[in-house]
Amino acid sequence: MRSVLIAAAVGLIVSILLTPLAIRAFRRQGLGQEIRDDGPESHLSKKGTPTMGGTVIVGATVLGYVVAHLVFVGQTGWGFTATGLLLLFLMVGMGTVGFLDDYLKIRHRRSLGLNKTAKLVGQLVIGVTFAVLAINFPRDGVTPASTVVSYVRDIAPLTLGPVAFVILAYLFIAGFSNAVNLTDGLDGLAAGSSAMVLASYVVISFWQFTHDCANELIEGCYTVRDPLDITLIAASGMGACLGFLWWNTSPARIFMGDTGSLALGGLLSGLAIVTRTELLLVVLGGLFVAVTLSVIIQVAFFRATRRRVFRMAPLHHHFELAGWTESTVIVRFWLVTGMAVAFGLGLFYADWLSFVGL
Repeated sequence: MRSVLIAAAVGLIVSILLTPLAIRAFRRQGLGQEIRDDGPESHLSKKGTPTMGGTVIVGATVLGYVVAHLVFVGQTGWGFTATGLLLLFLMVGMGTVGFLDDYLKIRHRRSLGLNKTAKLVGQLVIGVTFAVLAINFPRDGVTPASTVVSYVRDIAPLTLGPVAFVILAYLFIAGFSNAVNLTDGLDGLAAGSSAMVLASYVVISFWQFTHDCANELIEGCYTVRDPLDITLIAASGMGACLGFLWWNTSPARIFMGDTGSLALGGLLSGLAIVTRTELLLVVLGGLFVAVTLSVIIQVAFFRATRRRVFRMAPLHHHFELAGWTESTVIVRFWLVTGMAVAFGLGLFYADWLSFVGL
């Protein structure tokens, strides 16, 4: 448990201390955010706010994980694991795609960075590489990922072959990384929501660690490779988001940019895959799903009828144009995320209770 606290504390401290340094450095370099012309007029005042703050989130997450390991170096059975390194690879890789997108936006002074094809190829390479590697590196017969579709644990009848798993995993990773990216439209919205979902994965993965079939074969135990390392990643990511939120909350002094949103989306999807809770993430990250659906519905309905369902998509802009202040939208969306996380954790625990007969 001490290692988990250290990971979270280091992620928080590094993020909260490095973010103001990043703000000053990005201002000197002129790395300011470009604002979409068709967005709410109130957002035009944010033009020039330093972006690419996601670099701090990614760096703080990696440092939190590494420091937690270094503190306990030399202890029996303690060391970096395939699962932990794969999660960091996914987060850093998706963050790199986002970084290139942010850089091009700033260089060309426009609100669009990488074209759709380039971004798709980048996500494809990172997602497929993660998925292929995740079904390798077995330890005691257990690999970081399973080729079985999961909810709160693997659903045995829904077993996929390796190829089908890689395809589904890529779609899942790309879907959630873009979902967090779409949600990152208001000050602190994506950072606060991601922190809550990451906190839920701290609870889930630590529960799996304390009820691991590799340690004690009991009714309802979990077959997950390296659950404690997963907890460290989730804890350091949560701390990094909270530290960044200190400076990103309204009025934001820095934005995470695609660097942060794609990295966090990749991390959340990776956590779901390695903890065997893929479908549960749809509940835990219900806000991200709702925001993405609002865009899909808006585009599909407009193409079919030339009319709009929402005043503007993504969903948070609809409520802004309906008269809600930005702070009101953010806080209420945080509340929605909190309720989704509580409900998701309830579903996870209810599954456990079904095994112990309560």
